[in-house]
Order: sequence, then structure tokens, then C-alpha cells
Amino acid sequence: MSIQDTLKQLGIELPPVAVPAAAYVPFVQTGNLVFLSGHIAKKNGKPWVGQLGLDMGTDEGKQAARAIAIDLLGTLQAAVGDLERVRRIVKVMSLVNSAPTFTEQHLVTNGASELFAAVFGERGAHARSAFGVAQIPMGACVEIELIAEVG
Repeated sequence: MSIQDTLKQLGIELPPVAVPAAAYVPFVQTGNLVFLSGHIAKKNGKPWVGQLGLDMGTDEGKQAARAIAIDLLGTLQAAVGDLERVRRIVKVMSLVNSAPTFTEQHLVTNGASELFAAVFGERGAHARSAFGVAQIPMGACVEIELIAEVG
């Protein structure tokens, strides 16, 4: 099944690339690697604000991470022209806006990781880091960046 068919089956329509909120570009390609800048969680087109362990639970954080993964896929498609060119999702780094006692950043980040696996199959398996941080720009609950290999 093609990636476009998989996305359609999952009910996912990829968004256009978001305009950067500061002095950076959405993606950079060097050689066969594409580096996507961090994307923050959005809900209804606005930053998805919250702090895990304070006013958000793990399940809602996981939904936010999945929403970011969809945005990242839109940016990746803009970067490479066709998601079929993606050989591998290489690395995902996730920052989770966390209360000091919250320790389930890895489970929140699964929202993105599981979607990449569903879309790309084996090519979606990736190395990953998930960190708890004191704050994310605009108060967003999660921010994720991605590195992909293309052919």
C-alpha cells in the first residue's frame, strides 16, 4: 500500500508547511538527510498549551504528539516532494513541557512514534530521545523535531 493510501486509510490529510515563528527555516537537506525544525503541538490552529503532570495527562499529551507527527509529515512531504522517497525516519527528539514530578515523557512521545510506524512500516522505526523541560515556546505542551533519510 502506498503512503498516500495509508494516510487516507488513517483519515489523515497533511497540512501545508507552517510559517516559522522565529529566525529559522522549516527544514534543511544535506546529502540524503532532511532535518525538520521542531514543531509545536497545535489544537484548532493555535498552540496546544499545557504542562504534563499539572493540567494535562499522558493520554492528552500522546494525542498532542500525534498531531505534531501529522504536521511533521506535511513538512517532510514539502521538503522531499513525495513521502515515498523517505527511506527511513532516522531520529525523533521530543520535548515535553513537564511538571517536576512528571516522568512519562516517553509515553507521550509514543503518539508520534506510533504514527510514523503506521505510515512507514519498518522505515518508520527510529532512534529517539524524549525530554521533560520546564517550558516550550508559546506554552505548548510538546515540541518534536525529526531527521529523515531520503533516496
